[in-house]
Amino acid sequence: MDLKLKDKIVIVTGGAKGIGRSIALALAKEGAVPVIVGRKRNDNKIVVDEIVADGGRAFGVEAELTQPMACKEAVDQVLNQYGRIDGLVNNAGLNDGVGLEGGNYELFLQGLHNSLIHYYLMAHYALPSLKAHRGVILNISSKTAETGQGGTSAYAASNGARNALTREWAVELLPYGIRVNAIVVAECATPQYDSWIQTLDNPEETLKQITSRIPFENRMTTSEEIAAMAVFLLSSQSSHTTGQLIHVDGGYVHLDRAVGTGI
Repeated sequence: MDLKLKDKIVIVTGGAKGIGRSIALALAKEGAVPVIVGRKRNDNKIVVDEIVADGGRAFGVEAELTQPMACKEAVDQVLNQYGRIDGLVNNAGLNDGVGLEGGNYELFLQGLHNSLIHYYLMAHYALPSLKAHRGVILNISSKTAETGQGGTSAYAASNGARNALTREWAVELLPYGIRVNAIVVAECATPQYDSWIQTLDNPEETLKQITSRIPFENRMTTSEEIAAMAVFLLSSQSSHTTGQLIHVDGGYVHLDRAVGTGI
């Protein structure tokens, strides 16, 4: 299937690691030009070099997106380099464990900057070019907005807002032909997830318990599976899909997790 993404300029925040990296690689394979926006220049360069070595094109932008003006500067760099933006993948974020009992105002606000506010700012600053080119916005979200997790108020609030903004922007941007969708991720194997598991008392046993509750095949979702859905939603092959929260999670959120466990 030709996804008609050739030469499309697509920003991917947090594109150097995990889900973002997989989305950037998948875009490049479709002939698009992923722009990897992340806080570490060397991490960005590793992915850019990987894409170029495989015959693709990519560009890296160093930006600390928790700083509001860095969002504008990142968008400006892309426009200076390519003169257009065809797609925006809001992906960067951090499950930073800012809970209700153990958190405070400063930590909660920082959590929103880590995982939410730059979603709005990147879309805001990219919007003129997205309007000019009938672009696409894709927000990466988390099941914490729907299931809760405990001890992570800032991250859960951020993801609830990501979902709400997806629907809100889909309505607001209808007149410009801009589609806006979200992928809701549950248990996905990423470096960040692996690091979190290792902080627990019994990481191997905990991981085994988690995967046993994922209905489809009792395994973690891969970042490549998220990326496959992402490139479809960014492409014109999903031309009548907007305002959708699409769960790529092996049935984790909506299916009975007792299925297949013998319970």
